[in-house]
Amino acid sequence: MGESTRTQLVSAIQLQEKAADLQESSNNEKTFTVEDAVEEIGFGRFHVLLFVIMGSSSIVEAMEIMLLAVVSPEIRCEWKLDDWQVALVSTVVFGGFVWSAYFSLLTSFAPSYGWFIFLRSMVGCGVAGVSQGFVLKTEFIPAKHRAVLLPLATIFWMIGSMLIIVLGMLVVPTLGWRWMIRISVTPSVVLIFLFKFIPESARYNVSAGKVDAARQTLQRIARMNRVALPEGRLVEPVVRNRGSWRILLSSSFRRTSLLLWYSWFVASFAYYGSVLSSSELLEKNLLCVTNADQDHQVKHRHQGGVCYCIPFGYGDYQTLLISCLGEVALVPLNIALLNVFGRKMSLTVLQLLAAVFFMMLNICSTMFGFTVLLFLLRSLVAMNFNVVYIYTAEVYPTIARSLGMGFCTSFSRIGGMIAPFIAQVLMSQSVVLALSPFAMACVICALGNFLLPIETRGRALLQNS
Repeated sequence: MGESTRTQLVSAIQLQEKAADLQESSNNEKTFTVEDAVEEIGFGRFHVLLFVIMGSSSIVEAMEIMLLAVVSPEIRCEWKLDDWQVALVSTVVFGGFVWSAYFSLLTSFAPSYGWFIFLRSMVGCGVAGVSQGFVLKTEFIPAKHRAVLLPLATIFWMIGSMLIIVLGMLVVPTLGWRWMIRISVTPSVVLIFLFKFIPESARYNVSAGKVDAARQTLQRIARMNRVALPEGRLVEPVVRNRGSWRILLSSSFRRTSLLLWYSWFVASFAYYGSVLSSSELLEKNLLCVTNADQDHQVKHRHQGGVCYCIPFGYGDYQTLLISCLGEVALVPLNIALLNVFGRKMSLTVLQLLAAVFFMMLNICSTMFGFTVLLFLLRSLVAMNFNVVYIYTAEVYPTIARSLGMGFCTSFSRIGGMIAPFIAQVLMSQSVVLALSPFAMACVICALGNFLLPIETRGRALLQNS
């Protein structure tokens, strides 16, 4: 063997030894995932900030939605609108869902019904992105806290609903509905400047290959919470088909996706059905009330024709306010259901109970009795929406979570578009016929929940499918 050959052989052996040492060093190096970091960071000041800002977006959306119920009697009177025209105002918001504040303000200057329809549809375009805030909250909250903290976000929705009702009570009788809308735009404008404090999803950055950006985000959150990140290197899982809609219909998620699309349709259909039905029943005095006062004896339809102008009375606003409180009053029960029975069984129980209470609105009772029924119904449909949100955010992996949530909210908007034509058009013909579709949809959805293949209670969020 020549000298040069011997030298090459020694060099090759040395390279192999170095490679082996590097491999051993790599195997001994500590690593952590985003999930590990989120659990290590825990709950702290960052999460409070996240909840306040993302909760503010829920306040804005709730005000825009509840505005439909409050302003309906006023525009019906001013422009002599038929039932289907009032329902169309609600539908175009869901058909459209930075546009929101601007077009909401322009709505107050609408010179005619046609302009009002167009401007409300533009409001919908700006409200559509609110669901992504829920995704961010889900991704940054440790698994053990999600079942408690996510339902508490309902408080912000309730605040938004109550704000617009109080505005209606105080402003509409004195300054009119146009000034009510102008004042209601204020939270939307403030929110625009708050979003800059919210970071990009660390899970998304990792799945997109931006590991350094993800680590910087996690480091910032850790500093705010006054804790340290886990030792080692943030690892990047292997990502396949990132952001592809095919993941939603893959063999792993096909059944889940199809059932969730219907669940979101029903959640929206039932929730907005309960909101708009209560408004219609109060405005048109369609309730079977045993102790009705003189104001509640004026009917929308009578032998002489249609009465367009039946404004909300002070008692009607009070009833709507109390029903809004129902959305948070039973949050402790919502949390208990999630922790004890899990997500799937909670959905089933809530939807079956909602179906029962929808039909109970037909029962003749006092105004107090109707208020109690409406309070409980709003509690049930709000809790159902909470659980659907939580389950959807937990069941999909990071690479498809936002996409999955986007598809689901699209189906919820369809439910929201249909609900006004049932609650505001059919209600004048028959209260029973109008409430039955909401009850039946809830029953069918409750039965479908038994086919959901995945229970997410206590499970870590998946990164890949």
